[in-house]
Amino acid sequence: MVKIFIDGATLDQVAELNDKVDGFTTNPSLIRKLGIGDYTNFAKEVLKLTDKPVAFEVLSDDFRIMEFQAHTIASWGRNVNVKVPITDSHGRTSLQLITNLINDKININVTAVTTITQVNQLLPVFEKAERGYLSVFAGRIADTGRDPVPIMEKVLYLLEGTRIKLIWASTREIFNAVQADMINCDIITLNIDLYRKYQNIGKDLTQVSLETVQMFVNDAKNYTL
Repeated sequence: MVKIFIDGATLDQVAELNDKVDGFTTNPSLIRKLGIGDYTNFAKEVLKLTDKPVAFEVLSDDFRIMEFQAHTIASWGRNVNVKVPITDSHGRTSLQLITNLINDKININVTAVTTITQVNQLLPVFEKAERGYLSVFAGRIADTGRDPVPIMEKVLYLLEGTRIKLIWASTREIFNAVQADMINCDIITLNIDLYRKYQNIGKDLTQVSLETVQMFVNDAKNYTL
């Protein structure tokens, strides 16, 4: 099966799921959503709970500062991967920054990727990487009405011969895990709600129907005609 990374876990969830999943990822938006005030302290607390791969993202929109932050984040642990967006917020490519980090042996996770053009630009750099990840936001691709599967299959083909693992990111539904597994994608990210639903894969559909009716009946007790 495709490997599972939990996206946006709390400390309690990291502790609970560490033995059940293959890694963890997060980003500044997800950490803010959790109400975390101290980014560095949160990251270091996570790393006390797991030796699985964990990805933390740089915070700056300035490439020079991003590079400094990447080295700082990488120093937190051997299992840390540094998330670097494919561009800055103005659309300027991060290619030189990614090149510098790979040359410095920093384990990176290039994130927010959505196009084959972006992947092709990364390939010459990826060929030099000892390891790393590429997060293609399949869910956001699907949000535009496009089928992400052909794109993900193409990316897998392009990454052959590199040591870069493909992450099916920004997952929207559990069927995406089935799709990712069918095309032999390396990893899929699931938030905690999707991970709970992941246990339903292969569940008897008659039972699903029955449980749905039971839910309706239970909720109907709140009303009269």
